[in-house]
Amino acid sequence: MIIDPVNFSDTVKEVRRQLGLSQEGLAQELGVSFTTINRWENGKTVPFKLARTQFDTFCAKMIKQGKLKLSGGKQ
Repeated sequence: MIIDPVNFSDTVKEVRRQLGLSQEGLAQELGVSFTTINRWENGKTVPFKLARTQFDTFCAKMIKQGKLKLSGGKQ
């Protein structure tokens, strides 16, 4: 899965919304800090390669389980 980096902050927000996760909850799922998720959502930073891979893998798993639907990205 490749998610468009231009809309990454919107994607993070949408993933959290669909899964009913707080920023803290998503941070725990990905093994990053709350601050990291907050900065991604506010467009202040973009994830480094490892964190991006973790996010993409997490999203792919949630899509496969039928818990998440994303549009605009390649799967």
